[in-house]
Amino acid sequence: QVRLVESGGGPVQAGGSLRLSCAASGYTNRNKYYMGWFRQVPGKEREGVAVIDSGGSTSYTESVKGRFTISKDNAKSTLYLQMNSLKPDDTAMYYCAAERGTMTAIQALGVIPLARYWGQGTQVTVSS
Repeated sequence: QVRLVESGGGPVQAGGSLRLSCAASGYTNRNKYYMGWFRQVPGKEREGVAVIDSGGSTSYTESVKGRFTISKDNAKSTLYLQMNSLKPDDTAMYYCAAERGTMTAIQALGVIPLARYWGQGTQVTVSS
């Protein structure tokens, strides 16, 4: 059973930075998964934020391009989301997600919120 545990969220002022981490365990055949981050604001639908596929290619939702960077450290089984130049609109609960499959990052961005495996979330609150 895949288990994902997020950390790194918190309050930050606009323009600031945070790095989210996601510790993953329970994988077999790690190269057959794509992973990513989605976020959710109460009353709104989940939004795919960033995805990294098994080959290391990445994809981002338009609103975070140039500000967020997704990466993974296979040796540590950890996924990261570096978030710079944060804006109040980035305020949300951020979830790490993983799904078995061979989708490319671009293909997976729209469906990462529907992934089979996701963590408990970490809250990011950006104040103006």
